[in-house]
Amino acid sequence: MPISSASMLDSGNYVLYNASRAIVWQSFLYPTDTLLPTQPLLAGKELRSTKSETDHSSGIFRLAMQVDGNLVQYPVDTPPYYSSFTNGAGSNVSLNFGVDGRLYLLNDTGGNLKNISEREIAKWSSSTYRCKPKGICGYNSYCVTMGEAIDCRCLLGFESVNPGNQTSGCERNSSIGDVCRSKNWNCNYTMQELGRTWLEDAPYMVLSSSGKEDCKQACLEDLNCQAAVLEDASCRKQRLPLRYGRRYEGTSKVVFLKEVVMSSAAPAPDAVVPKGSRKNGRIVFLIIGLMNGLNSDAKWNEDVAPRPYAYEELEKMTNNFNEEVGRGASGTVYKGVIENSQKLVAVKRLEKVAAEGDKEFQTEMRIIGRTHHRNLVRLLGYCLDGPKKLLVYEYMSNGSLADILFTPGRKPYWEERMGVARNIARGFLYLHEECDTRIIHCDIKHQNILMDEYMCPKISDFGLAKLLQPEQTRTTTGIRGTKGYVAPEWHRKMPITVKADVYSFGIVLLEILCCRRNVDWSLPHDEAILDELVYHYFESGELRKLVGDENIDRKQLERVVKVGLWCIQNEPSLRPSMKKVLLMLEGTVDLPVPPSPNSFLSTI
Repeated sequence: MPISSASMLDSGNYVLYNASRAIVWQSFLYPTDTLLPTQPLLAGKELRSTKSETDHSSGIFRLAMQVDGNLVQYPVDTPPYYSSFTNGAGSNVSLNFGVDGRLYLLNDTGGNLKNISEREIAKWSSSTYRCKPKGICGYNSYCVTMGEAIDCRCLLGFESVNPGNQTSGCERNSSIGDVCRSKNWNCNYTMQELGRTWLEDAPYMVLSSSGKEDCKQACLEDLNCQAAVLEDASCRKQRLPLRYGRRYEGTSKVVFLKEVVMSSAAPAPDAVVPKGSRKNGRIVFLIIGLMNGLNSDAKWNEDVAPRPYAYEELEKMTNNFNEEVGRGASGTVYKGVIENSQKLVAVKRLEKVAAEGDKEFQTEMRIIGRTHHRNLVRLLGYCLDGPKKLLVYEYMSNGSLADILFTPGRKPYWEERMGVARNIARGFLYLHEECDTRIIHCDIKHQNILMDEYMCPKISDFGLAKLLQPEQTRTTTGIRGTKGYVAPEWHRKMPITVKADVYSFGIVLLEILCCRRNVDWSLPHDEAILDELVYHYFESGELRKLVGDENIDRKQLERVVKVGLWCIQNEPSLRPSMKKVLLMLEGTVDLPVPPSPNSFLSTI
């Protein structure tokens, strides 16, 4: 409808009118970070904090008037720390700022449902303890109160992702390979007690404990454990990322971080020593992404892992390749058991392997073997026997991402799916930017994302692109001219960069979002191609149709859709880096509206 006039009212409400002087839009219905007197916060709307007093872009806090009648406040992607406890009061409850300076919850007939007292307002600002809200500091950091302000500090072995933004969290400042580079270094593991620090995240395992030494030992013996929290007689094991850390003045709670301690008379000439980490001739730093499923008879050293196997050993290990557990373009996978430890492994027989020498193959194995991240499937060994080339991986007991997304009755909840998406992004960020040799996967799809016993996703088959013949990494779906998971530059004879992986990740992200395959011809023709359908619903404002009756926050749903659409842009330069993808998924950066994936006109 055409707009004929506009007016700034004395209340501060900016109003647009049509020719009949009817209001067609008003700013009071679309609040940002402030409510003015007489302004309502309607059901389904929210206030967003600013990042700081000088940066007015969206921060992490939300005050949301939910459609169930409950008023809540929370940091992004964390549980609410304030609630009005009025859920069930109706779908049209609103928060209203009266001219008397007080806040009221009104029902759909205008009746006063509840007065919000000054005491409750104090709770919103957490004035009694400003570090109480979970998520106020980012991953791998902890919150410390400093008078009226807070300070987010990185845990030992981490550094800030963005020093100018406390909520961005912390990332590792060194890798295992940087320090354990020389054979002359001896690596041992220990637990470092953190004084007056507490991690409130839910543990992946809780054990009964007789005390500090018992709890520390339990974490040391568990390769997945990165931190242990001792409270009374329980030992709570934590995996990365470490979340919801804060300074705690109590005496009954103790946190231990797992560290690696290296000692040597003289460091290797090319060893990288973390800045500020020399203490009394030792180097101490937090282990990040401990090796998952190491071979029991292999020492932790990049020169001895992965281990070479004879073909006869793998025949025995797999009972003559008896149990097939997977098959793909790169080869067939068989289930095996390491005899001396009874550890399950997956043995992949590579097919159509590129014609390269034994030395080149072994070099590739060392490169792949030096990658250590909790979201990568661990390469334990390999076999080189003439034309026979096989790889030995840790065994993933819960199948692939496809098994949990597309199996009726196994559909994960929204938060579980988003956790999976963020973890996959972390794995690719490591491959693209953090490991010693940059690795482009070239074959990202749901079948190559495997799930471990804790339902943690791990990327498989990375590094195989250089081992396989060219046609193995340049396949297309051949369905209606769509490109499936393969970035369009493969077909334009353009140089292939990490942005090809970003495109494929975007397709997988949309599958995670909707719990359906990218191409499904059992559906009506106009719904068969998922990425086309997602953009159609995004453009028409009908995103709810993608997730059915799931109760998902509209802003979170829109954010994930935007991330996916930016990732699958036709032009590689328009796609974000995997680091930015992760920040966008975590809600720490704002997203512009993505163009049609086939557009070449915008940038991010």
